[in-house]
Amino acid sequence: MSSHNSHSKVAVFSLAMVLYTWCRASSALHPVVLIPGAGGNQLEARLTGTYKPSSLLCNRWYPLNKDPDGWFRIWFDPSVLLRPFTKCFSERMKIYYDPHLDDYHNAPGVETRVPSFGSTDSLLYLDPNLKYITSYMESLVRSLEEIGYVSGQNLFGAPYDFRYGLAAQGHPCNVGSEFLDNLKTLIESASDSNGGKPVILVSHSLGGLFALHLLDRAPASWRHRVKHLISLSAPWGGTVEEMLTFASGTTLGVPLVDPLLVREEQRSSSSNLWLMPSPAVFDGARPIVVTPNASYSSTDVARFLRDIEFPQGVCPYETRILPLVERLPPPPGVPITCVVGTGVQTAETLFYGEGGWDERPEVAYGNGDGTVNMVSLLALQTAWGGVENQSVKVIEIAGVSHTDVLKDEGALDAIIAQVSSINSEISADLIHLF
Repeated sequence: MSSHNSHSKVAVFSLAMVLYTWCRASSALHPVVLIPGAGGNQLEARLTGTYKPSSLLCNRWYPLNKDPDGWFRIWFDPSVLLRPFTKCFSERMKIYYDPHLDDYHNAPGVETRVPSFGSTDSLLYLDPNLKYITSYMESLVRSLEEIGYVSGQNLFGAPYDFRYGLAAQGHPCNVGSEFLDNLKTLIESASDSNGGKPVILVSHSLGGLFALHLLDRAPASWRHRVKHLISLSAPWGGTVEEMLTFASGTTLGVPLVDPLLVREEQRSSSSNLWLMPSPAVFDGARPIVVTPNASYSSTDVARFLRDIEFPQGVCPYETRILPLVERLPPPPGVPITCVVGTGVQTAETLFYGEGGWDERPEVAYGNGDGTVNMVSLLALQTAWGGVENQSVKVIEIAGVSHTDVLKDEGALDAIIAQVSSINSEISADLIHLF
């Protein structure tokens, strides 16, 4: 090698490193938008004159801590732990399907809103007065801040009304569609305010499904706005646990709450219906729920809904949800990294006895993150592995549960390493230019 060529290569490399250092110093990080899972952000409510409480206890004076316009935080509010107020919470959170409008709406007299859209504020803690026990994305946000992210500058949050899911094309879905529109606008704004750099989406659980369908429904020419999707604990094909939620209710880990008191509200949620086990992912020949008189697989959800005496769920499931989940969306061409917990006992089959749906079932467990089954966590890799122009990477974190992926040190290290790796691609691109 000649001395001239050697010096030229050193000079080029030095220039590339100077440019890389300058870019890092100039906040050249790709902006990040965080999309929470179901129950992962605060919700506020207001009661109007048409609100009809089921009891004196649930009257409009409760709770007392309203703002001057009557708004109060309905999720999360610790009074839900007290049995009399659990019923108030449930009737106010319940939503209703109108078959004439083919869409969902709030309970009569209940208005709701999502605070702090665009900010990470409502994602940090579900109740800012109980930070320690209601911390949600606080650890993740702090970890991102340690590598240079600043909330409101290149770090944003996309909270939403998680009771409302999406529907198949051709069906109205006002709340879910409005969220996708707002998320799309937030991504554009985050990119534009950061020099046009495409955005890294970091989603948790249900948020991953919204992100995937946003990419699916957006024009291919728009998808360059998204650099990468990092999904955490995404239930791409639903979960067996949703069958338990609909049959018997679930407390979502909240202590002291009777699951039967919140079952009706949970059944009303269109996003919960969206998370029923998908026939595109779960083997339709394998029973998921077994009773003395019947068994149900992923292809029997409509019959299951009738048999648990929730027939009002059948029409929206068959018309709005099933066409949405009977196949995965096509590959969006945006790189996806799935960070998933493994090795945590996860419900695979529910066995109900003579006591019926009000009794807790016996459970046969399999692999997953404690909430989402492994077959669902890995569904994109299974469906798209080897597909040209579609990168799908899976990072498995042993022993980490569905929500601990947001707090566990090893999981956070893996997430931050992935974000850093995406940002470091600028150095490779610069060097390649020379």
